[in-house]
Amino acid sequence: MNLPANFDLQAELSKCKTADDLTGKNGLIQRLIGKMLEQMLQKEMDEHLGYEKHSHEGHLSGNTRNGRSKKTVKSNYGQIDLEIPRDRNAEFEPIAVKKHQRSISSFDDKIISMYAKGMTTRDIQSHIQELYGFEISPAMISNITEKVVEVATDWQGRPLQPVYPIVYFDAIHYKVKEGGKVVSKAAYTCLGIDTEGKKDVLGLWIGESEGAKFWLKVCTDLQNRGVKDILIACIDGLKALPDAIRAIFPDVKIQLCVIHMIRNSIKFIPTKHSKPFMTGLKEVYGASTLELAEQNLEKLRMRWEADYPLAVKPWITHWENVKTFFEFSAPIRRMIYTTNCVESLHRQFRKVTKSKAVFPTDEALFKALYLAIRDVAKKWTMPIREWKTVISYLAIAYGDRLGLTNQ
Repeated sequence: MNLPANFDLQAELSKCKTADDLTGKNGLIQRLIGKMLEQMLQKEMDEHLGYEKHSHEGHLSGNTRNGRSKKTVKSNYGQIDLEIPRDRNAEFEPIAVKKHQRSISSFDDKIISMYAKGMTTRDIQSHIQELYGFEISPAMISNITEKVVEVATDWQGRPLQPVYPIVYFDAIHYKVKEGGKVVSKAAYTCLGIDTEGKKDVLGLWIGESEGAKFWLKVCTDLQNRGVKDILIACIDGLKALPDAIRAIFPDVKIQLCVIHMIRNSIKFIPTKHSKPFMTGLKEVYGASTLELAEQNLEKLRMRWEADYPLAVKPWITHWENVKTFFEFSAPIRRMIYTTNCVESLHRQFRKVTKSKAVFPTDEALFKALYLAIRDVAKKWTMPIREWKTVISYLAIAYGDRLGLTNQ
């Protein structure tokens, strides 16, 4: 790239005494980028007009240069002032720095990335000021992150696969302003494991506190987007969720989270009895077969129900949806007996939303959680552990439903 004939790079470098002199605000690199961009724009104008500046070929050509306009763009090295060439017919469409372009770096992506990691608007302002040496208004930050909403809406409505071997259902709660009041809202999450063994968040819905009606809406949305079947649905103690799932996917197997069941039981056991109670309970969920588990459950009931009914009765009442994992081989049992997979995602949600006690709107909450999903999903490039063993088992047991019988 040509620079002015009188430009002496060595002389300019010799003036740089610190790293800031080179890369900081008004540093050498910033000025070099500006000069190089202006030369690129001049070359583009030459191509556009068909002749170089001051050439006689320009006479009577029908279009000529018409001065320059000033423009400031943001870069990784701070703000750069440019002079953009103009043509008399206003037909010049620059490529190096396009019309209305205000950034020549991945500036917007950096702001969105900071927002996705839970930084507040004030944090982002401070970081940009420190890193790039210019101020950015809260309105501009909002405008940049607002671009995500359209992308997120498309993501929420994208077509899904017809069959998911495993789907984890869960919800997490946030405070949101609504009608001048602060109310509790649930963010409903469905995390699927597809037939290739890869994680995929199937959707995110913001609604009122958990209930059968909204979960039915969630399942209907999955169906409308192409899901025809779910083999195993893993849930915690969400009320009415099993009925909502079965209403849309009648052949699904429901698996209640065993870890949640254990936590709920131990709350009602005094410390002096916690060890013997847990020993007996482990003989239930840790049994090698369903028959042995049911025998041990009866022993647990006879030993503890009279003293601690709140700890024991849920296992009896919900046994039909607790025992599902005993039908499968060990690798599948390890995958489905807990909803830790989706809870891990929710921990990421909490991490990036901890600085926001209250969200101004449902859309603001949706945007923040979508960005968190997009961030964490970058790591989901490989199948989960032991997937080949898992899918081989499922293909034999459910080949007709998976569509894998001939593969």
